Amino acid sequence: MAPLAESLAAAAAIVARVAAGRSLAAGIGRDAEDGGTTSRAALTDLCYGTLRRYGRSQAIVAALSRRAPRPDPLLEALLWCALYALESGRYAAYAVVDQAVRASRVLGRARGAGYVNALLRAFVRSRAGLEARLGADPEARYWHPNWWIERVRADFPSDWERVLAAGNTHPPMCLRVNVRRADVAAYLARLAAAGLAASRTGPVGLLLERPCAAERLPGFGQGEVSVQDAGAQRAAEYLELRAGQRVLDGCAAPGGKSAHILESAAVALTALDADPARCAGLRRNLARLELEAEVRAADCTVPESWWDGTPYDRVLADVPCSGSGVARRHPDLKWLRRPSDIAAYAARQARILDALWRTLAPGGKLLYVTCSVFAEENGAVVDAFCARTSAARRAPLADGAPAQLLPAPGHDGFYFALIEKSP
Repeated sequence: MAPLAESLAAAAAIVARVAAGRSLAAGIGRDAEDGGTTSRAALTDLCYGTLRRYGRSQAIVAALSRRAPRPDPLLEALLWCALYALESGRYAAYAVVDQAVRASRVLGRARGAGYVNALLRAFVRSRAGLEARLGADPEARYWHPNWWIERVRADFPSDWERVLAAGNTHPPMCLRVNVRRADVAAYLARLAAAGLAASRTGPVGLLLERPCAAERLPGFGQGEVSVQDAGAQRAAEYLELRAGQRVLDGCAAPGGKSAHILESAAVALTALDADPARCAGLRRNLARLELEAEVRAADCTVPESWWDGTPYDRVLADVPCSGSGVARRHPDLKWLRRPSDIAAYAARQARILDALWRTLAPGGKLLYVTCSVFAEENGAVVDAFCARTSAARRAPLADGAPAQLLPAPGHDGFYFALIEKSP
């Protein structure tokens, strides 16, 4: 079987499941567990690339298809994947068309092979003429759902197109050097010696020129370095940590921020997550870094089930959110999320803030964090909390940066709000 045909068939099956409401990560994981011969790298590229430009590919199929009713989900997903392959520039057009036709047979859709062939050939012939039509369709032009586009436009009138464009790019790979185990400058030199070009970003961050497998990183297994976005690394800095403090990470798994807290200062850390399996992964991450914390599987919104009553000096509320600031890492999110989800997240975030605030000592500080760019989950939640909580006061971030960090080439999108409790 031709390798591209096999990859297209496998990718189409996964993308069809995403279109039906399932997550991309679960689909790729299941395919790998099935033991197929498809290259994981090729499969990942086809799935992620297709879903990044999902709105565009849907519009192309709709414009060129003469079928009524719609083709079956597998054939439609195959066409989306093949269109991405055509536009990626990695393959000759004739090869993609041929391999997509073969993939339709692999998927048990031999009757649709002619349709696949005809539509892809029509796209190759009429591609230039299609662009004007696609440019008039917001979903096809910006590769995001219409409701998402309108939210970003309303929240960032001057930057909305840049925010959307960033969400369609390949994400950067940033490292966090464990300064308890290694020196940042020395580790940068070790990367260069290993043929991995990188540059400094932030106090302990190194931005790789090209992503690589974590196992290739010198000292990764020995806990000298972790993979963590440069934006996420700001959380530990903004907490203003000092030795001897009691610190709570209320939504801790998978543990990147917990580990950074422990690498930054000799504090007593309690790390919570409601999912026992995620807590197990958090413990493994800390063990690799030779760090210690009290890790508990508990619902942070029910302090009486886990809190001993001794207040914390610092609380990190890295709350569940839409993930709109990291959509380029999870392109399925753009199409799985619904407008009603944002209000539901905001309500949950408010409950978490109220609960964790109870555990904060007078004079202590709570850092509210999301990886979202939607104001409803960010400033609106924090402003409402401060309005109803007399002891709460917004404090400036350590570097004087604005609360909203928009996604950019070197980092993802995050929101940070530091809230101080009156003594």
